[in-house]
Amino acid sequence: MDGANEGAGISRAVQLRKAPAPADHAPLILHPFRGVMLVAAAVLLFACMDTTTKYLTADFAPPIVIAVRYTVQCLLMVLLLTPSHGRRLVQTRRTGLVILRGACLALASLAMAVAFNRLPIAEATAIVFLSPLLVVLLSGFTLGERVGSVGIAAAIGGFIGVVLIARPGSGLDSLGVLCALCGAVLIATYQLLSRVLARTEGTVAMLFYTALLGMAIYGLVFPWFWEGRMPSLMQALLLVSTGITGGLGHFLFTAAHRHAPASVLAPVMYVQLMWASLLGWLVFSHVPAQISIIGMCVVAVSGAAVALHSRSTRVVPAVVTTPADPS
Repeated sequence: MDGANEGAGISRAVQLRKAPAPADHAPLILHPFRGVMLVAAAVLLFACMDTTTKYLTADFAPPIVIAVRYTVQCLLMVLLLTPSHGRRLVQTRRTGLVILRGACLALASLAMAVAFNRLPIAEATAIVFLSPLLVVLLSGFTLGERVGSVGIAAAIGGFIGVVLIARPGSGLDSLGVLCALCGAVLIATYQLLSRVLARTEGTVAMLFYTALLGMAIYGLVFPWFWEGRMPSLMQALLLVSTGITGGLGHFLFTAAHRHAPASVLAPVMYVQLMWASLLGWLVFSHVPAQISIIGMCVVAVSGAAVALHSRSTRVVPAVVTTPADPS
């Protein structure tokens, strides 16, 4: 690092040390490889949740499945975390941005539930993975992060893999594709906000507001979609499991942003495509075409390249200037 860059890095580090930290976690410390591993675990849980959602939406309207998911997640957090966290469970510094982040994920959940209902799970997951590409391309402008050549190359490689999987002429349902694209934009916004808010907000508080907002939104529309059909014991267990896997997955994902920039973490999420394909084959007997398998291999190599590169790269984030809390 030359003198100018080193001086800028020291200045940013001093600013980070001076910034007040949330009460429930230490100041933001970068450990890129740890962040990569947290995201890798999170996407496995997301793939399990998505597979379960697709299975359940064959019998229940998507808003019903999502309402149960967020309700279970919210109630579990209240029961398990209130004794140890108390007011910190709802304590935020930028409440407006926290709510916006939660709303993005809640709306993305509905878009993806509809997409999973109409598309094979591997193809739907592939389309929504345009979101990491958007994060990599926008993180430099919105977060002030440095996007290196490896990150850009990996994002481009992942995008090529997505195109091979969800290629034109594949016969995919148009509404399902549109919903998956909407989900990609919403998830990219959620990811960028996660990185911004990680500097001032507690992980548990952000997760709780997301669950609370999702429960409120879909709780209001629940009566309009409920047809009076009671789930079987197996269906009830699966409905509950979506809240557990979704909650834990987003906890790990949010925590990962404390250890690495969004531009490093975003391409690693492509690993979820492999899990989605495997689970789609095991549960729904859907086997992707050979060209789709090639695309998944390209995606996997792109994610692995970023993971390996992050172990030897020291990343210093720029200080992000955000507007005052509008609420």
